[in-house]
Amino acid sequence: MKLSKNSDSLKKYSDFKNVYDFGRSKANKYLVMYVCENQLSMNRLGISVSKKVGNSVVRHRLARLIRESYRLNEVVLSSGLDIVVVARKSASEVRYHEIESAFMHLSKLHKITIK
Repeated sequence: MKLSKNSDSLKKYSDFKNVYDFGRSKANKYLVMYVCENQLSMNRLGISVSKKVGNSVVRHRLARLIRESYRLNEVVLSSGLDIVVVARKSASEVRYHEIESAFMHLSKLHKITIK
C-alpha cells in the first residue's frame, strides 16, 4: 500500500526481520518503534499489532491510527528509513491524539525528526 509519494509500506517478512535484527528500538507506554536505515530515498513503514492487543476491529483501528500519525507527520521525519511500529496492549483503549503523541515522542527519541 502506498502511503504517499515519499513513502511506502513494509510487506515482506524479511524486511521486518531486517529492521528487528539491525535497527535500533525505543519504547514508551503505547508503542515500540524500530528504525533502520535503508538504501532508498524514501521511508518504508511497517505496523505490527499482535492478537494479544485485541480482536480484529481493535487491531485494524490501531493500525489505521498509527498509519495516520505517520502520514500527517512524515514531512518532519528524515528520509531513507525503514520504520516498524509495534502497538502495545495498553494502546487498545486510547484515542488518536495519544497515539500521535506517542509516535512523535519515539521519533524524537530516535532523532529522526527534522524540525
